[in-house]
Amino acid sequence: MISLVRRATALCALGAALTACGTSGAGQTPRPAPSAPAPSPSPSRTPTLAPGPAGLTPVFEHGPRTDGTKDGTQDGKTVALTFDADMTADQGPRAAAGERFDNPPLIATLRRLKVPATVFMTGRWAEEYPDEARSIGRDPQFEIANHSYSHYAYTDDCYGLPTVAKADMRSDLERAYAAFEKAGVPNPMPYFRFPGGCYDDTALKELSATGVTAVQWDVVSGDAFATDADAVTRQVLDGVRPGSVVVMHCTRSAAPVTEEVVRAVVPELRRQGYRFVKVSQLIGAANGRA
Repeated sequence: MISLVRRATALCALGAALTACGTSGAGQTPRPAPSAPAPSPSPSRTPTLAPGPAGLTPVFEHGPRTDGTKDGTQDGKTVALTFDADMTADQGPRAAAGERFDNPPLIATLRRLKVPATVFMTGRWAEEYPDEARSIGRDPQFEIANHSYSHYAYTDDCYGLPTVAKADMRSDLERAYAAFEKAGVPNPMPYFRFPGGCYDDTALKELSATGVTAVQWDVVSGDAFATDADAVTRQVLDGVRPGSVVVMHCTRSAAPVTEEVVRAVVPELRRQGYRFVKVSQLIGAANGRA
């Protein structure tokens, strides 16, 4: 699983670059404010995975590899597009200077094409763009999941990202949920994506009490800092298999061609017989539930 993450060089570059500016205390994590508890999901409503060995936080990478022809299901080939809305704890000055960490044209395109999607959002992003966070969260076409508050790494040596201290891991995650609540996001999902995709058993143990399912991916789009939309499109189309989770970004300054890629990828995957679903639907299918 770690090897998959370490091959995702484009994604990793995003994490490093997002923290490259304005980090005078680059090795230190700001002390979280008092945090709200992570939501308690209703098992009948929100699919999650059972805890892993020794009670560790479970990790989800992709859904069932089926096209529905052998098992008689009606689901067909499914794929989940996921978008990381990244913003680190210390990028306020860059946002104030005009840098855009949001991407309204991308969200508008997903709506126009009627593509369900899961947005992994940092708490800092929700604070910067509360109206957008609320709009996405209240749209049944989307679901919002947790990408940490600060976008600081939960392991050492994670592509240059500052790290969250072990004692602060849970409160950093919970602080993001508190930011979602303040922005008016209803019912964020009990799913968590590690910044940079980096995790180890220590991080999985520290988050186990929150009840979240960690969500990785099996297709790296390569949209981070890409300028060639055709190349990113080919990478996605070459990588998708039934049940795939594709990682992309909802950050205009760091992923400027993503909206163009979506306009190319969606009709082609539909032509190939794929149906777009949210991560929750893939996890439900993995659990034997639609």
